[in-house]
Amino acid sequence: MTPARFLARQENLLKLIREAEVDALLVVGVANVSYLTGFSGDSSPLLIGPSIRVLISDSRYQTQIAEECPGLEADIRTQRTRQQDQIASVVAKICPRKLAIESHTCTADEFAKLKEAIGNSDGGKSIEIKALASTVDKLRQVKDDDEIAEIQLAIYQAERGFAMLKAMLTGNMTERQAAHELEHAMRRFGADRAAFDPIIAVGDRSALPHYRPGERQIEESSFVLIDWGAATSRGYRSDLTRVLVTDNFPAKLQQLHGVVLKAQLAGIAAIHPGAKLSDVDSAARRVIEDAGFGDFFGHGLGHSIGLHIHEDPRMNSIAEGELEAGNVITVEPGIYLPNFGGVRIEDDVLVTSDGHEVLTSVPKMLEESVIG
Repeated sequence: MTPARFLARQENLLKLIREAEVDALLVVGVANVSYLTGFSGDSSPLLIGPSIRVLISDSRYQTQIAEECPGLEADIRTQRTRQQDQIASVVAKICPRKLAIESHTCTADEFAKLKEAIGNSDGGKSIEIKALASTVDKLRQVKDDDEIAEIQLAIYQAERGFAMLKAMLTGNMTERQAAHELEHAMRRFGADRAAFDPIIAVGDRSALPHYRPGERQIEESSFVLIDWGAATSRGYRSDLTRVLVTDNFPAKLQQLHGVVLKAQLAGIAAIHPGAKLSDVDSAARRVIEDAGFGDFFGHGLGHSIGLHIHEDPRMNSIAEGELEAGNVITVEPGIYLPNFGGVRIEDDVLVTSDGHEVLTSVPKMLEESVIG
């Protein structure tokens, strides 16, 4: 990605800083710093304002910053200096009247220590410190062309890895072994890592939406739910879910799968710029409720993906706001029946200028999902 892309993002952030009526913002979140600068390390806040743009880091990252962030000023501390004192020193150089700290990405203890250090610095007592949440996150909601391409790469890595896992699944393989094989397969196709710990849930374990793979063997049931994604080397992620079956699966599973698929297609059809988040959720949820399974769909319809696996905007029944072109969101309705199992079908969808584009392509009809 070119330095100009990061400069443009910084300029967009400066507009929001002015709207917040502060003179500078201390960006603390690792993903947010990466989004604004291209830096792939951690523990390196960015102080940004109309008169300053400086990455505050330490000697471990000095060469890396020079390589990844050409032209960006960096303040490098030694091991004898506490980070909060270093930050206070950099802030004192511009002595802003009002300084905002990205409050949602640091703990209350970290915020208090920063406030104390800045207050104790030369001239720091005159600085008003303000908590400011989700400012960079708002910019990250709308993906640019480079980000969309990176998410598409993460989808490719996830889909190829899944195809390899499906081909190698055996009845005596455990959920945990399958999860390890899936992550390894995604890495073989270029993924840096899994986007999150894969969910491999056999039989009735699939009724637990965030089940952790255990020692159940694939052959212990006629179906298995797999929720997985890849993370690229630049940190962008994908997120998919499918149900795989043997050729002798119960009729009840087919019923649930049919309802969930119909709900997912209804949700996807409702996606366009300006669509209310709650309305998209309702479009899918109504299908499940009308089928009599409303009590067994307890989570929201989907969420955005990017540098984090769960980002805003999120689609649920109480969500406020609307979709925008450039959002990349999951659509993942599910039905979870205790003591039987669950079905969730998940795809990644781009909101386009005139509608939507489904970015994922793994088959989701049951007859296309047979293993063994």
